Amino acid sequence: MPQSRSVGHLIVETLAAHGVPRVYSVPGESFLDVLDGLYDSAIENVVCRQEGGAGFMALAEGRLTGRPGIAMVTRGPGAANFFIAAHCAYQDATPLVCFVGLVPVDDRRRESFQEFSIDSWFGSTAKRVLTVEAADQAGEIVAEAMHIAVSGRPGPVVVGLPEDLLRELSEAPAPAPRAVAAPAPSSADLEGLRRRILAAERPFLLAGGDAFFGGAGRRLADWALEQRIPVAADWRNYDAVPNDHPAYIGWPGYGRRDSIVAALEEADLFIGVGAVRGDVMSEGYTAGLRAETVLVSTDAQLLQHSGRVDQHIASTPANLVEALEGLGDLRGARSADRVEALRASQERFAAVSEHEPVRTGVDLELVFDELERRLGEDRVVTYGAGNATIWGHRQLTHNRPNSLVASRNGAMGMAVPAAVAGALVFPDRRAVAICGDGDFFMNGQEVATLVAQGGRALFVVVDNAKFATIVEHQERWYPGRPSGTGLVNPDFAAWVETFGGRGARLDSNERIAETIAELLEFDGPALLHLVIDPATPSPSGAGY
Repeated sequence: MPQSRSVGHLIVETLAAHGVPRVYSVPGESFLDVLDGLYDSAIENVVCRQEGGAGFMALAEGRLTGRPGIAMVTRGPGAANFFIAAHCAYQDATPLVCFVGLVPVDDRRRESFQEFSIDSWFGSTAKRVLTVEAADQAGEIVAEAMHIAVSGRPGPVVVGLPEDLLRELSEAPAPAPRAVAAPAPSSADLEGLRRRILAAERPFLLAGGDAFFGGAGRRLADWALEQRIPVAADWRNYDAVPNDHPAYIGWPGYGRRDSIVAALEEADLFIGVGAVRGDVMSEGYTAGLRAETVLVSTDAQLLQHSGRVDQHIASTPANLVEALEGLGDLRGARSADRVEALRASQERFAAVSEHEPVRTGVDLELVFDELERRLGEDRVVTYGAGNATIWGHRQLTHNRPNSLVASRNGAMGMAVPAAVAGALVFPDRRAVAICGDGDFFMNGQEVATLVAQGGRALFVVVDNAKFATIVEHQERWYPGRPSGTGLVNPDFAAWVETFGGRGARLDSNERIAETIAELLEFDGPALLHLVIDPATPSPSGAGY
């Protein structure tokens, strides 16, 4: 039996028993005993500048590793700032556990200082909301939270920590991690899938989710190529399968090209592996809804899926791939022409296009072409939201799993903190954040967190002095009447140098290659400020 210690220390012991290497926190008086437990722990406490940034860092760690990222924030105001990360993790199905300090037990329901209802706030946007109510249950609640976050459809779990209860003593042991189910397809599942694939003339396979680790994505693409099935990646999930694979045909969703929508609409069999037919990839619930549908998912509810479901196979991607490789020849009457044509279309789409030279500001196609050449295979790319990221989606490739973090629900402000987390999780890999000017300053202060941790990352900021995505919507519905979308920006390159970083500002196409090379050599935070013509439209997929 362990010696008596405080609940806060028991929580830290349990996290350590679960192999947690670090937590992302903004300190608060409501969980001081947990902070004290971290003082002597091997767990690193990454001190962040704002709770939204801490939450996005934890989300990024969950996406890059498959284990829950851990955030720690204080009551009302801190929990409110964290909420954006909970919403994103819930819609994106990413494992995350957030510990929220609460008011003392006797102060509840008295509208005490910073009091809020943790169940009411997070009940609709977390997989589970738990509160420690007794000293001896603290370790079990932590273990339960860690288990729930990664089981079935992954997502966020929020754990409430009453301030006074954390100082109580307990002799309860720190629980060991619970086993996580890894379902595999049954023989009946495989027989049904085999018959459907053999009968299909125009199948379409969509890979997605956060469960593609190791060689699962490449093995899936190898199998699909052999069976003459094109493989797309879900939007902002391009690291699910290697982008250099001849079976890979790009992505449906925002910024996509026309031919992939046509392939989706003409498909007679839709196979989602870790992905479902959701809003974004189906063109707002309009494309591909009529196809016979097989979904391979650990989510029994198939949350976010729309349209028909003819077969649901409960399996992880890795276990499915293992089974598929034993099914033999499923090509039927299909030729290789369709896969080859879609692959060729994707290659043209990702290349620098033939276009009139940019006369004002930087040509982003040239910048991202240079980044693609210089970043290397070990890149970890993070994206903010908005049209400025589409150049990166088109031209930056992912040939290793766990190399991309972006909000699939479109939340702004993720790129900077996600790059900080990427630099800490994989210190030997190059973390690169792709941001618009609006997105960057939503959590730009977290550059200070990277400096404090001694990490390195490159921040690419596209500056057109406006919230460009919203402007494009305004022009469609209210032409010539821009409202509430203009921005006044600093010299971002000079700004990052106040943190001891290195910055460079480009407002023409001169010295693109030299500037990128110099920034990538810097061992710390580096920032590439790209000034573009505000009239520059976002890339179009028309004609591809």
